[in-house]
Amino acid sequence: MASGYHKPVMLNECIEALQIQPEGIYVDVTFGGGGHSLKILEHLKGGRLIAFDQDEDAHRQAENITSRSFTFCQANFRYLKKYLKLNGVHSVNGILADLGISSHQIDSPERGFSTRFDGPLDMRMDKSASRTAATILNDYSEEDIHKIFGMYGELKNARTAARIIVQHRVSKPFVRTEDLKLALQQITPRGRENKYFAQVFQALRIEVNTEMKALEDFLHQCGEVMEVGGRLVVMSYHSLEDRMVKNYINKGKVFGDVEKDFFGNEIKPFEAVNRKPIEASEAEIEQNNRARSAKLRVAVKI
Repeated sequence: MASGYHKPVMLNECIEALQIQPEGIYVDVTFGGGGHSLKILEHLKGGRLIAFDQDEDAHRQAENITSRSFTFCQANFRYLKKYLKLNGVHSVNGILADLGISSHQIDSPERGFSTRFDGPLDMRMDKSASRTAATILNDYSEEDIHKIFGMYGELKNARTAARIIVQHRVSKPFVRTEDLKLALQQITPRGRENKYFAQVFQALRIEVNTEMKALEDFLHQCGEVMEVGGRLVVMSYHSLEDRMVKNYINKGKVFGDVEKDFFGNEIKPFEAVNRKPIEASEAEIEQNNRARSAKLRVAVKI
């Protein structure tokens, strides 16, 4: 089922990191094509798997799973605690998050995620949300667009790009992905066009879906719902996300320094299992280009 839809990155490493107990309760907060979920279900005997995804296509994929151990929640993972509670779950033994975007979403031109196809400037993971990439390009101030491109896209010429967007939209609002690419063509680094546009699209996608805030909300809830000894397994694809995950594991929060109790003991729910993130093998990268930038971090609840 998942093979044509989306090839999961580091599938075996993720499953191994979870250390699944057959009777345990597990959460896959980024269901996507269901590749990870199906693998987790193979290990469960009497346990439960709760999966999350706000995407309508993922929901349709989930309907193919008939296992009685499986529950699907069509929701953003930032509502982890709320939906676990609705399903009578108060604590879990493992949580898996494969951040970023599924190849299925990228390969659907009408979603507007891909730099390869012309499509509407949409980029919503949740199609019922009102804000699209076009909204940002047409309505945001130059200062805000500059900030988004700099912070989320890590563009070297973010200020110039923002200025061009604002000048361009006066005569013609942004509607299609090609409009955006044409507008920025003059300032795109030669020979690095694909990477540049990937960074621009990434910045817009993160803002459209408030991905950073959602990730922060999600991480803080992991400490609250995880059983002692439970595993948190998170795979990220860009430095911003990876930094947040690393900080949360090491310091108990996404930003700032670790807090200490009266006796000087660090107050944090998790301990890192691997000091350095796990990366995909050369063989896997050859098979699946998405694996190139993947970083897998594993932590255990203390």
